[in-house]
Amino acid sequence: MTHSPAVIVNDVSFAYRKGLALMLNSKPDTWTLQNISLEVRKGEAIGVIGRNGQGKSTLLKLLAGIFKPDTGQITRYVQHSSLLSLQAGFAVHLSGRNNVVLSAILQGMPRKKAIQIVDDVIALSELEEHIDDPIKTYSAGMRTRLGFSIAMQLKPELLLIDEVLGVGDASFADKSRKMLRERIQGDSSVVLVSHSAAQIRALCDRAVWIEHGRVEMIDDADVVIDAYNAAIKAHAQA
Repeated sequence: MTHSPAVIVNDVSFAYRKGLALMLNSKPDTWTLQNISLEVRKGEAIGVIGRNGQGKSTLLKLLAGIFKPDTGQITRYVQHSSLLSLQAGFAVHLSGRNNVVLSAILQGMPRKKAIQIVDDVIALSELEEHIDDPIKTYSAGMRTRLGFSIAMQLKPELLLIDEVLGVGDASFADKSRKMLRERIQGDSSVVLVSHSAAQIRALCDRAVWIEHGRVEMIDDADVVIDAYNAAIKAHAQA
């Protein structure tokens, strides 16, 4: 079945700038991503693989609209997206309960509705005993469970996940994968950054391999993962 596009990335490049260069139009020293082109389709999960420091997390931030490309164009055909990352998303001095409401409001949900989803988020995250504790006291796994549960209640059309499914207990990970599959079948789109080949094989239709800030390969998930693993093995033996 052919899916319509959720996001089209056309020849996008992006560079981090240091210090005062953030305020200037000077040319960047180093490109984080170069000439990236890909299409995320509605109702599919696409995995992003690559070694550390290749620009995978930056790509998610571009897809989310947090970063703007230096060159190229990103066209979105969805209105609501959500980024799950261990490095972003919570006001650490506020309680888990207050963060649920704040996150929902920041995603455009009316305050009354945001308050109404709190009980469902608590039940899904299994954080009843800790929901009124400040986020700064949460473990990485607890933050993951809360963030994922908020995203499931917000029902974003595009869910961007940066490594967080590998954090936390096995039972919640199983529940997360099941819910993701249900969302994908319901025409939501998922972009998953992960170092786990098994996770991408299980969840994703296609995969993108990012190498030195460029697209090395886009294809069926199994094809890309096999090629990536072979390259890693060959590099290790060289």
